[in-house]
Amino acid sequence: MSTLSPSYDLEHKRPVCAQCLRAQVACICGCVHAIDNGVEVLILQHPQEAKHIKSSGRLLHLCLKQSRIEIAQQFEQTQLASWLQADHAQAYLLYPENKSSLQPPIAQSDGIKSNVAESIRLVVIDASWRQSRQMLRDNPLLESLPRYSLSEMPKSRYRIRQAHQVDQLSSLEACTYALMRLEEDENKFQPLLHAFDAFNQMQIDFGVQRLHRAK
Repeated sequence: MSTLSPSYDLEHKRPVCAQCLRAQVACICGCVHAIDNGVEVLILQHPQEAKHIKSSGRLLHLCLKQSRIEIAQQFEQTQLASWLQADHAQAYLLYPENKSSLQPPIAQSDGIKSNVAESIRLVVIDASWRQSRQMLRDNPLLESLPRYSLSEMPKSRYRIRQAHQVDQLSSLEACTYALMRLEEDENKFQPLLHAFDAFNQMQIDFGVQRLHRAK
């Protein structure tokens, strides 16, 4: 990964890493493990989550070579459609299945072969559950997408953030397990979990309470 010149956070008068967009003292670039994923990932991040020092969305983006991250609560729908439909890929929303939806999720038992993986785009909402529901209401295109839902997942490895329910995962973890199943390759995506472990440990070692929110 190339080294970029640091930018500067004028509000807090501190240098900011131009790669991860965090204060240099809280830079997470050392946690990154680059992975050449076949299934492209589109990360839609709520603005408040983007400011949260414990958010895993930026790390996920930095690790996945085939990924894009955009930040807003409500996107311009024409622009959102262009991201979702780029290269004529079929977009699936990584989100619990909507029982009223007429569009079924990808079969959980069926992985996507490598020659088909490039025609899939996995959409990940990086936000709290409350924020994600608001983003669905504000962006009808997201609500209309077929969904890919996860079940029987391992316990979360999130050590620095409290989940509201025992089965809740970070955005990075949920995306990792989805990619493992979609590309039928657990070993390929294990480095994502290693990156997440390092991310957690780095902040514990430093003292999470000392880290300011990145702008």
